[in-house]
Amino acid sequence: MATPVVTKTAWKLQEIVAHASNVSSLVLGKASGRLLATGGDDCRVNLWSINKPNCIMSLTGHTSPVESVRLNTPEELIVAGSQSGSIRVWDLEAAKILRTLMGHKANICSLDFHPYGEFVASGSQDTNIKLWDIRRKGCVFRYRGHSQAVRCLRFSPDGKWLASAADDHTVKLWDLTAGKMMSEFPGHTGPVNVVEFHPNEYLLASGSSDRTIRFWDLEKFQVVSCIEGEPGPVRSVLFNPDGCCLYSGCQDSLRVYGWEPERCFDVVLVNWGKVADLAICNDQLIGVAFSQSNVSSYVVDLTRVTRTGTVARDPVQDHRPLAQPPPNPSAPLRRIYERPSTTCSKPQRVKQNSESERRSPSSEDDRDERESRAEIQNAEDYNEIFQPKNSISRTPPRRSEPFPAPPEDGELDAATAKEAAKPSSAMDVQFPVPNPEVLPRPPAVASTPAPKAEPAIIPATRNEPIGLKASDFLPAVKIPQQAELVDEDAMSQIRKGHDTMCVVLTSRHKNLDTVRAVWTTGDIKTSVDSAVAINDLSVVVDLLNIVNQKASLWKLDLCTTVLPQIEKLLQSKYESYVQTGCTSLKLILQRFLPLITDMLAAPPSVGVDISREERLHKCRLCYKQLKSISGLVKSKSGLSGRHGSTFRELHLLMASLD
Repeated sequence: MATPVVTKTAWKLQEIVAHASNVSSLVLGKASGRLLATGGDDCRVNLWSINKPNCIMSLTGHTSPVESVRLNTPEELIVAGSQSGSIRVWDLEAAKILRTLMGHKANICSLDFHPYGEFVASGSQDTNIKLWDIRRKGCVFRYRGHSQAVRCLRFSPDGKWLASAADDHTVKLWDLTAGKMMSEFPGHTGPVNVVEFHPNEYLLASGSSDRTIRFWDLEKFQVVSCIEGEPGPVRSVLFNPDGCCLYSGCQDSLRVYGWEPERCFDVVLVNWGKVADLAICNDQLIGVAFSQSNVSSYVVDLTRVTRTGTVARDPVQDHRPLAQPPPNPSAPLRRIYERPSTTCSKPQRVKQNSESERRSPSSEDDRDERESRAEIQNAEDYNEIFQPKNSISRTPPRRSEPFPAPPEDGELDAATAKEAAKPSSAMDVQFPVPNPEVLPRPPAVASTPAPKAEPAIIPATRNEPIGLKASDFLPAVKIPQQAELVDEDAMSQIRKGHDTMCVVLTSRHKNLDTVRAVWTTGDIKTSVDSAVAINDLSVVVDLLNIVNQKASLWKLDLCTTVLPQIEKLLQSKYESYVQTGCTSLKLILQRFLPLITDMLAAPPSVGVDISREERLHKCRLCYKQLKSISGLVKSKSGLSGRHGSTFRELHLLMASLD
């Protein structure tokens, strides 16, 4: 048997020529770790798939070098700020410019998307921070307080706060709802380049050119610890997804830190020079760096990096006490993000009419947007990454695989080769037992993981059919006498429920044929009515998945029929039904809620206007249904994960109903 080869812990993945001129900014998609956006002095924003040589899409429209770029969490939108102070937002799925935002008087140094609202924050050389509403194409609020360029902005995971770092050596925390500064964190002796929120706890990390990383307690508004001795200016930091440690991209190395007390868990040599951004996917850390027109990407196998004594998914971290003295198991926990139904609605209602940036779209804006283009340069990669999100998926989406690690130079080791090839297995082997310190703590956070224990949700993507287990088809090794019956048992298990399923599918096909016959007449409302009358949610879901693809099909009278069905879908145990219901509700809120509220607030008309009375009746009916749904949305907005984010966004959109 051949002896397997020991693989490397860190390696260079690829190097590409990203722009015709110097690269000025770049960012990785944090959700996938596979999408890379670069901004250059050629005034373009180019999109790349990590480890593929060709540009997917090139976005034009800026007339000066692109100084900052940022992708939103689902990686559907990208925002780019230029040296002239202009900001452009593109829709990557639609491959078109979405918004052009003007208002800053100097180059854009930092950008960030709100975690679940259609808002963007921008920081500039002009020392101002602005909060923009993408939908209304205007500045919602301006935050003043820094005296020099704002280098980094980050929204908190629950969307309530905004942290800013600047060249004036300070970190500031802003309350979005109140529209004012909550606290200022002094202490750095050099420009602060980066800030990052802990994914779960009220903790903020900041990295500075003074070669230190500071951790700030967001309850007590004081420093927790300070890590000194970094080999150079700190430009890129990232918390592990479970919050157990902080990664710092240093000059030619990756360092792994804890903060209570401050300590370095590991140092991994990576020849990436000055790394510009970090992301984590499949237990691999992806780092990207740029020099002139070239961009290089690197991979670190995190299963071979010392982080802590456990990789538990529980938000309570098992390795750090809160008090400065020696560890005390009974010490209270730092507060955890509750992710309540926060909104940016209050700043949104604060009218800044005196500011020139709060202006309606003009012909100049329209011309700018016509001159902005999204050039798809690699249709195959574009369709693979973006297009599937616009279609009705009948099969599970393809999950990205870890990048294969190259062999270590001349070294062989049979025991670790398989572990290096399968990082998830290595994770299980490396951390089988949780740290004992965490054992007394779970009662304190019993409310946090509760959403995961809610009624069983059948996921939209699964690797095995419902009700079947692999063990049912394997021999019962403990009873050899039954071995000869295994094949018969297996066939019996396969046939179980087959006839029932055929009847169900035949009935569903007949129902869809009925709806399709009405659909071909062009009467969308009657088609939906017929689907509802069948009293089969699966048929309603299939029809809504079609209607959701074209927002222009939605009419007010259609909403009155669909909203009661949406309420049922949001309470379904099927994840795909919930997703469809959320998508339909979001479309209705975006297109019709302003109309409904305006109609209900308008004074009575003089005389008899039949069409207006009919419209008013429909608006009242929709309002009543939306109020009924809003309670359900609010109750689910505390969920964690993708669904929680979606429900929080819906709750934000429904704020005007209260």
